[in-house]
Amino acid sequence: MRLSAALPRADQIDAISLDLDDTLWPIMPALLRAEQSMHQWLLERAPATAAICSVERMREIRVLVGMAHADRAHDMGWLRLESLRHALREGGDDPALAVGAFNVFLDGRQRVTLYDDVEQVLRAWKARYRLLAVTNGNADIARIGIGHYFDATVAAHEIGVGKPDPRIFTHACDRAGVAPSRVLHIGDDLELDVAGARGAGLYAAWIRRPDLEPAGQARAGAEADGEFAFRDLAALERALTA
Repeated sequence: MRLSAALPRADQIDAISLDLDDTLWPIMPALLRAEQSMHQWLLERAPATAAICSVERMREIRVLVGMAHADRAHDMGWLRLESLRHALREGGDDPALAVGAFNVFLDGRQRVTLYDDVEQVLRAWKARYRLLAVTNGNADIARIGIGHYFDATVAAHEIGVGKPDPRIFTHACDRAGVAPSRVLHIGDDLELDVAGARGAGLYAAWIRRPDLEPAGQARAGAEADGEFAFRDLAALERALTA
């Protein structure tokens, strides 16, 4: 699949939808800290589970739970919570502790560090467009401190499907009251964000942060011609207004 489409002019769009993780902030540092905090919490309250369930083992369990519940694969919060219950049962501890452990993880997951360009660009776009957050994850933009820039958040776990399913993009457009042909979606994953948005009739731009490996290229089997790929939001904003 070859993805090539011209970027719209600033006056050709009325709304911008944005992916969150690895588009507005690097997610891995936050996830690692959150998982370590959760593991420490388990060490204190469910030591038998913590002893046999390292961070790596918890990831393995999540994969297994996801395979057993393919209908819930879009809901990362549910997968983590159910995986914790599974781990606690495996360790002989009370599965009810899963809620507390998950809340510790969720709190740490919101402690992200925005890329330097993010707030300045969001401020500029907020003055011109309706802004939407479209995510497969469980980031809370209010807790992170950028919720005031956005008109709405569309999350996979709330609507029952995740990117690249076209329904999550059309739902976002409906929330904005804007036709898909007047919306630009921006994200770091070539398959989930770019191909998904275009499949739903939106414009799309690919953010390839220099500190991250390109996401989705191998999975999509795609060739990017560069005209829709940008190193950060600031570069995309310059292109939109050129």
